[in-house]
Amino acid sequence: MQDKEQAKNKRAMYKALAKIIQKHREAQNKSIYELAAVCSMSTNSWNRIEKGISLDPSFTTIWKIAEALDIYPDELIREVREKLGDDFSLSDLK
Repeated sequence: MQDKEQAKNKRAMYKALAKIIQKHREAQNKSIYELAAVCSMSTNSWNRIEKGISLDPSFTTIWKIAEALDIYPDELIREVREKLGDDFSLSDLK
């Protein structure tokens, strides 16, 4: 996979994650401020992740977000995978 295609796929993955996080937050009728405080994150960090601006949030950060949203981290990953489809890949393995 070429670097440009890999970068494009990576952006798509984080945009999908952002939309899913926002969907769960809005379904709970919670603010970014409220949830960021629950998981000891800055509102700026949460906002950047939810907008898909922050690329490569750490596993720890994704875990904290999931806990704040009262869902399991694997649920976030599953929803991202479903949104991107079975053909999505970040490597040459597919």
